[in-house]
Amino acid sequence: MERRSVLPRFARWALVAALIGAHAIQPASAQYDDWTATWTASPQPLFGPDMGLEPGIPSSLADQTVRQILHVSVGSRALRIVLSNTYGKAPLIVGEARVARSDGGVAIVAGSDRAVSFGRETRVVIPPGASVTSDPVELEVAALSDLTVSIYIPQMTPLDTFHWSGGQTSYVTSGNVTAAPSFEPSATLTPRLFVSAVLSGANTPSVAAFGDSITDGSSVTLNSNQRWPDLLAARLAPQGMAAINAGISGNQLLTDGLGVNAIARFERDVLSQPGVESVIVLLGINDIGGSQSTNPITPAALIAGYRQLIAQAHTHGVRILGATITPFEHAFEEGGYYTPEKEQVRQTVNAWIRDGAEFDGVVDFDLALQDPEQPTRMAAAFDSGDHLHPNDAGCRALADAIDLTALLSKP
Repeated sequence: MERRSVLPRFARWALVAALIGAHAIQPASAQYDDWTATWTASPQPLFGPDMGLEPGIPSSLADQTVRQILHVSVGSRALRIVLSNTYGKAPLIVGEARVARSDGGVAIVAGSDRAVSFGRETRVVIPPGASVTSDPVELEVAALSDLTVSIYIPQMTPLDTFHWSGGQTSYVTSGNVTAAPSFEPSATLTPRLFVSAVLSGANTPSVAAFGDSITDGSSVTLNSNQRWPDLLAARLAPQGMAAINAGISGNQLLTDGLGVNAIARFERDVLSQPGVESVIVLLGINDIGGSQSTNPITPAALIAGYRQLIAQAHTHGVRILGATITPFEHAFEEGGYYTPEKEQVRQTVNAWIRDGAEFDGVVDFDLALQDPEQPTRMAAAFDSGDHLHPNDAGCRALADAIDLTALLSKP
């Protein structure tokens, strides 16, 4: 099949980056007619105790402020904030939201605080199932820097929509302190609340990382920004490109779990994000590991699922790369997550990803993480300890395994 090249906009911005410098910030007078997703956290529904996991958030908020820290990939002098009530059962009332540059922890950089409005109003009501996008906010933001987004919830609000594995400490306190330079938190949490995307006014293309906990970064060091999409963002910054993380821990390609199945959310979390021109898909390990012997997953079922993602991506003109499924021997063996039969499914699927010539390109994450002496298991230097999730070094190995030429241009 003919492989797709990146859309013309990338060629324009490669030239711009060469002329004005990779980390240059667009002039304040620029007209922000086009936007690029520079950071995302895919929404998921709150799960119950039947999952055997703690969501790590209170059941509700009332007259409280939440301050979250977001690590953006590209810089500009304008941004927009997207708030989500995707799985809410009632309207979500936001009394006030503000954005600033982070000064570490709960503190913000003096003079960088900005009010966020929605249709020129500081208060916004988000209907159930909806998201809202803010008006443009003029704020100079550098590539690979941290923002704070502070949100005030004035009345009793159940928390039905969140992003479980945030990998970053957020701060909660009583009252409306959205504009405070700092405050003493009454609680901290690591899941994401309300904020699902930050859009940059720098009209640059973006690469999406679409996957499960290995992409979401559930085992990397807290507050370190060492997920493989973060490290890919650092590699892409000199190319003038953004990178977003559309991973959900526990996600499956075909079945709902700690989030709706990947085929169902692909449009929302990747293809509808502004600026996305390429996507790397790393999915399938939870379908394999979570399947039961009475109803085992088959390679044919997974391949059919990948073909749906490929078809959706190509309909939108998005280049899609398949990542091979990473080694998982000894992962949760007592619960039956790993078995030799499941390993055979992984091997068969990986052979199709490598040789099937249906993806626009291949990223061999399996090869990047495997133990050379026993390729069915993860190398000890990359293993977080559960034989499934890579540690910080493993995430760097994944990011370094991506051929930027294959990712961004026609092979």
